[in-house]
Parts: sequence; C-alpha cells; structure tokens
Amino acid sequence: AVVSTQSTGDNVVISVPMPKEVTGCSMTASVGTYTFDPTSKQLRWDIGKIQPLKVPTMRGTCTIIAGAQSRAAHPTIHVDFKISQLAVSGLKVNRLDMFNESYKPFKGVKYITKAGNFQVRT
Repeated sequence: AVVSTQSTGDNVVISVPMPKEVTGCSMTASVGTYTFDPTSKQLRWDIGKIQPLKVPTMRGTCTIIAGAQSRAAHPTIHVDFKISQLAVSGLKVNRLDMFNESYKPFKGVKYITKAGNFQVRT
C-alpha cells in the first residue's frame, strides 16, 4: 500500500512493561504525557497525534528497589494507533449501489486503519 506523506497517526499510545524491580520512572517527553503505574509496572506514553515535522521522543530514568541487581531487560513494547483516511490493504471503493432506499446516500467512503495488536520486540 502507498502511504501518503499527509497520513499521520492519531491516538498513539506506547506501553512498556517494566521489570518487577522498577519502583518509579521520571521521564521527559517532547510530545504528550506519560504515566507509570507502580502496581502493574506499566509505563504508558500518550502521544496523541503525530506531527509530521516533530519526532516524538522520551528520555528519563527509572529507579529500582535498593539492593536489586540491574539486569538487561528486553521488554515487548506495545503500540496502539489509528490512521484516518487510509486503507493499508490498498482496498478502494469505487461504487456503492443501494436499492429500496428513499434517500440518496452521500457519495463518500471513510477509511480508517487501527492497530489491533502491534508489538515491537527489543
């Protein structure tokens, strides 16, 4: 499928499961807001709409339980997003016929792409 340079992601959310030793996170995000849930050990970054000329970045530090050994972690990063007016499959609707309707339908089709379950493995 051809993705237009005008297509941008909406409702972008990135979730990162942290190791059980992590007690808190202090982050700085260039776009959006973040939350860390110490109970579920989930770092959630709500980016919102991706701006084409502004790359979202987040930096920071995480604290771990005193005395815990730091270990290399390779979390599975979950990405959720939506792209309006894009059909990734390339499927296009050229014509839609409706019968037995007393009104004339609007001649437009709305396309939307949603992330069902997209994971980035590090």
